[in-house]
Amino acid sequence: MAEDIAPLIRTLRPALSGEAFSEFAEEAHRQGLVFTAAYDPSGRCVGVATHRLLATSRGRLLFVDDLVTAPNARSAGVGAQLLGHLADRARRAGCSAVELDTGTANHGAQRFYHARRMRITALHFALDLTDDLTDPDSLH
Repeated sequence: MAEDIAPLIRTLRPALSGEAFSEFAEEAHRQGLVFTAAYDPSGRCVGVATHRLLATSRGRLLFVDDLVTAPNARSAGVGAQLLGHLADRARRAGCSAVELDTGTANHGAQRFYHARRMRITALHFALDLTDDLTDPDSLH
């Protein structure tokens, strides 16, 4: 299955080489990440969702790390089917929500999620630790 889904995941994460994908997949799987793939009638992988169940202070939720549809299969219902499958899985697992992050510039994905009644409920902040922070006091 990894050989089916890696190319699609790499459309979202182009810096993830083949070897890096394998390392990521192995480590993430140990952390509870699940890969769910959608295939067309010919057996070609046309969509992938990576997700995990999380216990949070807001309740149990299914968090979607990645949701991607093959470019030539977009607007054919693949993403909606994957998201519906994840919502069903979340309900069966006793989750109160399905959550995900998307890039602020990814307007197509935002329209897709809004059309499926998903709401913007938070802003996601990140501190890039690869930056050279020469003055640790500069963060105060």
